Amino acid sequence: MSLENYAIIESTLREGEQFIGANFSTDDKIRIAEALDELGVEYVELTSPCASPGSERDLRAITGRNLKARVLTHIRCHRGDATLALDTGIDGLDIVIGTSSQLRQFSHGKSIEEIIDLAAEVLTWVREQAPDIELRFSTEDSFRSSFSDLLRVYLAVDKLGVVDRLGVADTVGIATPDQVAKLVGTLRSFTQADIEFHGHNDSGCAIANAFAALQAGATHVDTSVLGIGERNGITPLGGFIARMMTYDRETVLRKYRVDKLYELDHMVAEMVGVDVPFNNYITGITAFTHKAGIHAKAILNAPETYEALNPEDFGLTRYISIAHRLTGWNAIKARAEQLGLELSDAQIKELTRHVKALADEKHLTLDDVDDLLHQWSQNGTGNRVQPALTSLVGGR
Repeated sequence: MSLENYAIIESTLREGEQFIGANFSTDDKIRIAEALDELGVEYVELTSPCASPGSERDLRAITGRNLKARVLTHIRCHRGDATLALDTGIDGLDIVIGTSSQLRQFSHGKSIEEIIDLAAEVLTWVREQAPDIELRFSTEDSFRSSFSDLLRVYLAVDKLGVVDRLGVADTVGIATPDQVAKLVGTLRSFTQADIEFHGHNDSGCAIANAFAALQAGATHVDTSVLGIGERNGITPLGGFIARMMTYDRETVLRKYRVDKLYELDHMVAEMVGVDVPFNNYITGITAFTHKAGIHAKAILNAPETYEALNPEDFGLTRYISIAHRLTGWNAIKARAEQLGLELSDAQIKELTRHVKALADEKHLTLDDVDDLLHQWSQNGTGNRVQPALTSLVGGR
């Protein structure tokens, strides 16, 4: 059921704020939160109010916007952090503590027994103070932690009966889908709470790991716009949506306004001073671009032949590139029809040969091909446009 009933915890305003280029103002955060809300994510997660006075101010500003999405903040397993967070009016509290030997030695210095005792103290206290708040407990660096240590911690926390979700975190991006499935599947078998997956993308597995988590029984996935975050970031929102669209398009379209994704990606990219990558999931400039002639012919007949995603679902259009040596006559013919030009198939095929020959010698643009199409349409023969072809090769 997780593959139909999952929820997105959108962490651009928490994890994404750790991206090197992110310096969001309060107005920026409001714009991002409202855009995410319009897209339909179920949760928006913000930086701990303990991080700075501005972080507290921003969190209070977002909780006051009456979003449909539930507003969360992410804090240490510390009663003082929880006290301040609860005072901001949040809908949910995400509590975390490191369990790997590296973090236990170099971060907080606590043993597994001390972690269990501290979690019990803080989580029970939070539930007493806020009976209706949504409460999550997560280990940090889960996949460099001892499996037996993790189970001891999770089982002890689940037994308390006070948390709504248990979180697992691939903090340094080393997990494989099999490892994620094993841990999440074990928790699903032995605990009662929902399960959240947070995956970093250092080795390129974040999307695959998120999907594996859902397959194994996870219920919530953390994302950020463009995948921004610490180092190489986490599961990208657009990439996760693309993955789920290819699995169950109808569910995604029911849950989310995916036509809002393009504007959201470009807005955040501008805020953090980067370009949307050319090959970005869904919203990159080449995401729905076709070049090879054999592909173009099939796309013109039936787009699904070479498209697992329909650009129209996202308010976008496909583009068939024709100004190159790989072009095919079907694509050239389709362009002539778009321009309202009447050319026979024989003319189109001859012109296509000319375009290929030109492209072997010089970079062409769509305008170049359009000029040729207009000339051939006006003259009715390829022989009389040879000077124009020559001038192209000569380097205008």
